[in-house]
Amino acid sequence: MTHALLNPLTLGPYQLKNRVIMAPLTRMRAGEGNVPQAMSVEYYRQRAGAGLIITEASQISPQGQGYPSTPGIHSAEQVAAWRQITDAVHAAGGRIFLQLWHVGRISHSSFQPDARPPVAPSPIAAAGQTMTAQWSMAPYETPRALTLDEIPGLIEDYRNAARNAQQAGFDGVEIHGANGYLLDQFLEDNSNQRSDAYGGSIENRARLLLEVTDAVCEIWGADRVGVRLSPFGSFNDMADSDPAAHFAQVIGWLSDRKLAYLHLIQPRATSAGGSDDVDANAPDTAKMFRSRFDGVLIAAGGYKPDTADAAIADGNADAVAFGRLFIANPDLPVRIGQGTALNAYDRPTFYGGGEKGYTDYPFLPAVA
Repeated sequence: MTHALLNPLTLGPYQLKNRVIMAPLTRMRAGEGNVPQAMSVEYYRQRAGAGLIITEASQISPQGQGYPSTPGIHSAEQVAAWRQITDAVHAAGGRIFLQLWHVGRISHSSFQPDARPPVAPSPIAAAGQTMTAQWSMAPYETPRALTLDEIPGLIEDYRNAARNAQQAGFDGVEIHGANGYLLDQFLEDNSNQRSDAYGGSIENRARLLLEVTDAVCEIWGADRVGVRLSPFGSFNDMADSDPAAHFAQVIGWLSDRKLAYLHLIQPRATSAGGSDDVDANAPDTAKMFRSRFDGVLIAAGGYKPDTADAAIADGNADAVAFGRLFIANPDLPVRIGQGTALNAYDRPTFYGGGEKGYTDYPFLPAVA
């Protein structure tokens, strides 16, 4: 069987060997100081057969952390550890982008350097519970609204993180503007009720995302920068009053910047890793917004190899990112090419722990 997924793809200055993308996957296995551990070198090296690896989300500053044992990209020790990972992936013939992350209101005061409340566009708590630095569950706290004079420093944190990603040897970076984290909180009007230059109109609510994107592009060049969005997504208590018009406009502005790619999460995937449920009635955002973005579009969310092939063949996506399938199948492109059965994933080992459920999934036997 011929697979559109296995065709090469030009992405920025790179020629990807296939269109099977490893999605960013939070695994909560960083060590002291939120430094990637040695086992992460093997984890990413195993998956270097992807056309592109997008790393787990990595906080741009201590303020940006929202879960225990997630890696950062703001200290020298973190940069050095990531360098071991990028070297291993490159030695295995892979390409790897780092995802830049600030969780905003989804954090907890136990993560904050000064034990203050987490930051957000507006002092509106998300519904539900979050995980503390002690791995316990607690209700979301009411965040404090970022002041206008804090925003330039926040943008500088993104710029510094982008520089650190260069020092760590990455091929590019992805800006996390999805899943109810800080940049998405500014985009959507259930969490952004500001009345200044960063609130109200679509243009104002998109301002921070676009300023961050421009700052990161200053460091990398636009053709090595991607942006991830989640239109119509509800994860982390998100909603917008007019998502179709809103995201069409935002995606158009991103298209004008000639980025390496746009990465869209399909809302049919009803949670970010917490469930296998798929909403068949959810809008197909890849199809909906394809015409708004003049460049490579990566789709993610609930895809199987056959539906991913169809999305590419229909022109709704140029590549497809896989999450849970890549966790359990480090040789996923090979398995797709051979039509081989896929390993089942072990959900209890997704977050935290050691090598079990991380580097011990079996490969197909080598062909003599």
